[in-house]
Amino acid sequence: MIDIAKADYRDPVHAQAVVTLLDAYARDPAGGGTPLAAEVLAGLPEALAARPQAFSVLAFDQGRPVGLVNCIEGFSTFACRPLVNVHDVVVLPSHRGQRLAQRMLAQVEAEARVRGACKLTLEVLSGNRSALRAYEREGFAGYQLDPAFGSALFLQKKL
Repeated sequence: MIDIAKADYRDPVHAQAVVTLLDAYARDPAGGGTPLAAEVLAGLPEALAARPQAFSVLAFDQGRPVGLVNCIEGFSTFACRPLVNVHDVVVLPSHRGQRLAQRMLAQVEAEARVRGACKLTLEVLSGNRSALRAYEREGFAGYQLDPAFGSALFLQKKL
């Protein structure tokens, strides 16, 4: 039986699940293939707990953590309402193909609605076809404001 729960970053079991699953994702080629730094592993739960705009959803299979979605609340100036960015989606290889992401994203959507969010956003690597299909099944799609300007792109500048 898979249990889905909103994470309590101050609960040691949940805190450990968040860092263990995020590290597994970071080590995966889809997550960059590099383990998280020791200071990230040690400090992440406390840093997330200090940010009321952050929340996570966990999936447990008989008490074993197998899935994670990390979210950060932002703000839509066009809607003058919060939005929720789905920042990380992790499902361990042993549990892929079981629609865990779908169940966790349903919990994320419920929390976003409680927060009065106008939308969910996420980014996905174009080569991650299975994740892209899963997100599209859940109603995510690329967007544009005016077709003459094309589709939105996600860019970054590391500091």
